[in-house]
Amino acid sequence: MCTSVAFWDRGLYGRNLDLEYHFGEEVVITPREYEFTFHHRQPLLQHYAMIGAACVAQNTPLYAEALNEKGLYMAGLYFPGNAMYFEEPDPAALNLAPYELIPLVLGTCATAAQARSLLAAVRLAAIPFAPEYSLAPLHWQVAGQDGGFVMEPMADGLHFYDDTVGVLTNNPPYPYQLMNLNNYRSLSPRTPANTFGPGLDLAVYGQGLGGLGLPGDASPMSRFVKAAFLRQNAAFPPKREGQVSQFFHILDAVSMVRGSVLTSEGRCDETIYACCCDAQEGVYYYHTYDSGCLHAVSLTEDAMTGSRLQVFPLADRPEFVWDN
Repeated sequence: MCTSVAFWDRGLYGRNLDLEYHFGEEVVITPREYEFTFHHRQPLLQHYAMIGAACVAQNTPLYAEALNEKGLYMAGLYFPGNAMYFEEPDPAALNLAPYELIPLVLGTCATAAQARSLLAAVRLAAIPFAPEYSLAPLHWQVAGQDGGFVMEPMADGLHFYDDTVGVLTNNPPYPYQLMNLNNYRSLSPRTPANTFGPGLDLAVYGQGLGGLGLPGDASPMSRFVKAAFLRQNAAFPPKREGQVSQFFHILDAVSMVRGSVLTSEGRCDETIYACCCDAQEGVYYYHTYDSGCLHAVSLTEDAMTGSRLQVFPLADRPEFVWDN
């Protein structure tokens, strides 16, 4: 479970990572000369630098989402029951394992259009990173200053959709999520008029009636609707720090409170971290479930130079600012 939101006009992208376990997540900067290797193509020796949340295994960053130095963002979200990968490679295609996608796309593409052109030739291979790593069923949101798209791997290959609302969650497939928005076309941030019955005296009994009928549960379809509504209607202040703060308010509105969503095994599905990638400033902001304070890691020129990964453990303890 996850929610990803993109504001390409503002250069702000990010997501909630919702899971019932931790996967060794850290903020990782991959510099331009770090060597990415692939199963079915030559290594990538020179590439754009990138920053995001990843598990580092065998000195390899396995990114959940990342932003490159050109401002291109890519995030993988769970897509169980629909995501399909191929067992056999196709010599006529660019065969990639799912975990190889973000390094190649963000390493070589500066815009969403370039990414879409590259991915059109891709065939996703059913290759886990290592035998002890599960092959996660995923779909992806890609966004840059020129817009964004969603890519979903199905049994008949990759499907691409223009990301018209700037939101991605999980199942069902993206076209069904868009169709479901039609059920909420009457929602408004304003107090609704009485259309129930003109002859009934139905009073406005308090403030907070804007968005009446907006779903509030944690299901993927409900989170898609709520995130899309908030993205369309959220008011952003002029200063950048306020815009980043507002972005987190949107993510927090579709986050999972520990104990409110249980898996079939009885484990708590929760928002283990939320992040905001600032493409204008080259900064990765985040907060974790237990550390609500916003933390920031900058993609500086020094950080982008060289061949060694830079790793920053996520803060995971509550922090308080005392005023006395």
